[in-house]
Amino acid sequence: MTFAPNPCRCGRSRGDCLFQRTIAEKVSSTGVGLHSGAAVQLTLHPGRANSGIVFVRSDFGEPVEIPARSSEVVSTAFATKLGRGDATVGTVEHLLGALYGLCIDNIRIEVDGPELPVMDGSAAPFVFLIRSAGIFEQREERQMLRIRRKIAVLDGDRSISIEPARDFRVSYAVDFDHPAIQRQEIELGPLSPHRFERDISAARTFGFLRDVHALWDGGFARGGSLENTVVLDDEKVVNPGGLRWSDEFVRHKVLDLCGDLALLGLPVCGGVRVERGGHEMHQRLVSAILATPDAWTIGGAAGRGFELRRWSESSDAACA
Repeated sequence: MTFAPNPCRCGRSRGDCLFQRTIAEKVSSTGVGLHSGAAVQLTLHPGRANSGIVFVRSDFGEPVEIPARSSEVVSTAFATKLGRGDATVGTVEHLLGALYGLCIDNIRIEVDGPELPVMDGSAAPFVFLIRSAGIFEQREERQMLRIRRKIAVLDGDRSISIEPARDFRVSYAVDFDHPAIQRQEIELGPLSPHRFERDISAARTFGFLRDVHALWDGGFARGGSLENTVVLDDEKVVNPGGLRWSDEFVRHKVLDLCGDLALLGLPVCGGVRVERGGHEMHQRLVSAILATPDAWTIGGAAGRGFELRRWSESSDAACA
């Protein structure tokens, strides 16, 4: 797939995202954490324009706010975890993926524990919550981070890059030595809210039976089950209902990518290519983008003359 470096048209595909968006009203859900196994309550609140995505740990004496930014990442082991001081929030990528995919810019995410609920292992339940609350378009124009030149991260047979494109596009490949997965590739572009909801949001996280005891010993996957994880033995998928797509594995990786890119603090106009990626590689790309400010600009999603100004983690312009 060729990413043509034409003028950016991000947001102009089906489900235009030209202005900032939040949810229309508060909505809550409960569940268990994938890795902690602990019960947790999640409440989504509308966010004011330019406030961005903010997690709030409500179970501390004083609620602790953790902005959804790459500077707050404290771990990428089997999930993305954010933290400030003693307060952390883990497995944020599926909810962030839903917010990124549906063009939600401003929201407060209140949680009473150290991990978001895993739900069914995909972003589809979070999409349902957001749709149930309603999507509210705000007056302020949405800002986009537009890639001007290629940025790449290489690590042996793993790689991830982003290059100029007319919209947000993804080309992703995974390669597992397992008969039920092997090599899977997917190309998506433009990845509009409609296409994200239809083709990506319901792809579930997955794991291998042979790794279960090691994960438990490491404090991971204690809330995992056939209800929220695609589980594979040495030969096949063991879930009674099987897969939602034959390539559900690579689709889930795209979901994770969307959630991890949300930590840039702005939606991206560019084409992402990934070979054998994961949370660590995704965050390395985010870090590389932020470390290369001459490779991108920021401007309105409507494309009316991108402003040649730069953005940093502390810039007020980043809160879109």
